[in-house]
Amino acid sequence: MRIGIHEISGRLFVAPMAGVTDRPFRALCRRLGAGYAVSEMVSSRRELWRSAKSVRRVDHAGERGPVAVQIAGVDAQEMADAARHHIDRGAQIIDINMGCPARKVCNRWAGSALMRDEAQALRIVRAVVAACRPHGVPVTLKMRTGWCRASRNAPAIARAAEAEGVALLVVHGRTREQGYGGAAEHDTVAAIKAEAGIPVVANGDIDGPERARDVLARTGADALMIGRAALGRPWLFGQIAHFLEHGRHAPPPATSDVARWLLEQLHAHYALYGEAAGTRSARKHIGWAVRALPGGPGLRAQVNALADSRAQLAAVAAYFEALAERHARLPEGAAEPGGNAP
Repeated sequence: MRIGIHEISGRLFVAPMAGVTDRPFRALCRRLGAGYAVSEMVSSRRELWRSAKSVRRVDHAGERGPVAVQIAGVDAQEMADAARHHIDRGAQIIDINMGCPARKVCNRWAGSALMRDEAQALRIVRAVVAACRPHGVPVTLKMRTGWCRASRNAPAIARAAEAEGVALLVVHGRTREQGYGGAAEHDTVAAIKAEAGIPVVANGDIDGPERARDVLARTGADALMIGRAALGRPWLFGQIAHFLEHGRHAPPPATSDVARWLLEQLHAHYALYGEAAGTRSARKHIGWAVRALPGGPGLRAQVNALADSRAQLAAVAAYFEALAERHARLPEGAAEPGGNAP
């Protein structure tokens, strides 16, 4: 499939998740089977463009293209200016965030709050597309099914966004009111896909091979976007891709491979964030990786008490070395994609 001029390999995308999908995580997911990844959300507010957090979130150094940056905001001109800013710094695709349910985002009427004001949402879409078009940069839109159950207006917004020139739609199968509670419904995604002349991507509760197959069949979606189910399990993308292609499950990953992948991610993580911040923020990635493994809670408690990256690396290496002596591959259940996803 294509996003504008960009050919995308595969049908599995990494969902943008603030505080999670940084460059090391994106790169690892793509190595292990994801065909496309979008940056963490960055604010469109001009005064934040050059903040350390924003700069780090759009750090794509050495990353395989296309480079996609997700922007969030409420003012159409500000969003257009932000799009130009990121294009000047290497963005090849601009993604509009109309799906984030976080209160601090919605309180500013950004993210999924925009779905309550269709006119403003489309002003933003129009302005961003106009800003990107002269550069040949396609615009994508990530949204929810609506604001609440009584207002599932994603199909109407999708039609209007396509008419304005959006190149691809991603639809999370929950309303903003649901947050991440309850179950995702993909009938709305199917309705959008039935009308759309551009690629449509399904998102929400895609936590394993069978679920991926079923959502593709139910919706007719061109691709799937996976987020929380991949936390600590970046090999999920490869396992789903194997199942979709061959109709059978891939074996669980080798414990030694999981250790190597995590240690490589941690080295890149510390390099990106620096010693102090990197050691703190690495704790969650380690915790996700071992949460369902034997002795995982103990390692998590250990690394949470360590303030030195070398000590963290040593603890992780020792843990997996001991685990590999007992389990050549990750124990069944612990290695199931999404089996313990939040």
